[in-house]
Amino acid sequence: MSTGAVRVRHARSADLPHIVQLVAEHARYEQAEQPPADLAGRLESLLFGTATPRLRCFVAELDDAGIIGYASCAPELSTWDRAEYLAMDCLFLRDGHRGLRVGPMLVEAVRAEARVLGLTEVQWQTPSWNADAIRFYDRLGARAKEKRRFFLSAG
Repeated sequence: MSTGAVRVRHARSADLPHIVQLVAEHARYEQAEQPPADLAGRLESLLFGTATPRLRCFVAELDDAGIIGYASCAPELSTWDRAEYLAMDCLFLRDGHRGLRVGPMLVEAVRAEARVLGLTEVQWQTPSWNADAIRFYDRLGARAKEKRRFFLSAG
């Protein structure tokens, strides 16, 4: 475990290789399919392709370890609530860097982004088997809604 200073900041285009690596580690952690080989190109246009990016990403840097985690988010709309919210798509810290209070820093960066965008809520999901994440979110004061996420090809 490291003892260096941690900074959370908006991702820069030079961070893209690190973000792609973290996404792959995140997928392994969640026992999901690995991301596509062209993920860097896909993310580059979403994160850095316009003055107002569709996807936002924050990275956590540790002085002596480099980028150790990330959180990504995008504005979404709820018909049911008749409101926009910021959807936190991913929150991940490398193994060995959890428990350093970096997770709350990343969540706070996402919350601050919601406020900048004029949104009043952040929503996200986690696998039901991820008890550590659920305890973390409970400690933050988050409330859970029981739902299942479905996927269907558009093709």
